[in-house]
Amino acid sequence: MLGTFQHSGQPEGIIFDGTYIWVSDFKNYTVTRFGLDGKEAGTFKVGLSPELMAFDGANVWVVNSGDITVTKLRASDGKNLGTFRAVNLPYGIAFDGTNIWVAGLPDVVELRPSDGKLLFYTRVGDCAGMAFDGANVWVAVYGANRVSKL
Repeated sequence: MLGTFQHSGQPEGIIFDGTYIWVSDFKNYTVTRFGLDGKEAGTFKVGLSPELMAFDGANVWVVNSGDITVTKLRASDGKNLGTFRAVNLPYGIAFDGTNIWVAGLPDVVELRPSDGKLLFYTRVGDCAGMAFDGANVWVAVYGANRVSKL
């Protein structure tokens, strides 16, 4: 182990944006940004019960399962650029190089990053994690013991 760093809440999701480590706090409805030295570099309010996150090259997207939204934070300074409606119990999130995808129970949506406009909707089952392979979005559907490719 190279280090342990205190986090006052209930850490849930974690991502790296190329400069900072971002940790969502399920309990305190925030996201904390850490430098690679482990020092806090800002804590930012988001929606209720933040969980997993995605990075789109400029912004950090946070899934808020408690209020059925995603929050867009500018990575350079943590400024909240908007909170957008997602799906019921959102959990999984991915960036496909153009748009944001969010998976929940049991739906998947594609959102336009500029304004959160719904571009695509489908029902696949009880969704968890998501990944983008360069051409398709993959969704772990734990309630059906399968993986869906969109």
